[in-house]
Amino acid sequence: MSENTPFEHINSPGFFVTGIAVKTTNQNGQSEKDIGSLWTRFMSENLAQQIEEKLSDDIYCVYTDYESDHTGEYTAVLGCKVPDANNIPGDFFTALIPAGDYHVYKPQGKFPECVATTWMEIWQTPINRKYTADYDLYKAGARSFEEMEVEVYLAV
Repeated sequence: MSENTPFEHINSPGFFVTGIAVKTTNQNGQSEKDIGSLWTRFMSENLAQQIEEKLSDDIYCVYTDYESDHTGEYTAVLGCKVPDANNIPGDFFTALIPAGDYHVYKPQGKFPECVATTWMEIWQTPINRKYTADYDLYKAGARSFEEMEVEVYLAV
């Protein structure tokens, strides 16, 4: 990992995220299109308000159900943290983020490009990843889209 993308190592408890999901791949820019469509739908349909029992207004983008590694298919889930996998509305999906060790990256620079740059650096760095569930945490309360505070969690 470059000097521009330091990380801290944490041990995190497990938790659940409920939201909308898509099966995608990083090949040929497909994930950028698919996850972009998730964001458009999530925001335009105000789906966060439909998630009962959400624990905060933070938004999570979870990457889980990996076929192999970052080059294979996986499921992306965009949603909010919930206390359990019960009371899931309609066509929503719930992902489990298992307890364990994570590298936490805090992307710097212009949003949202800084998040994509962080993931590209992760993919190009030999890291002993678990490929269980990784996620981006988009913290509530930003004054503008450009000022969004995000953290990238990588299961190791």
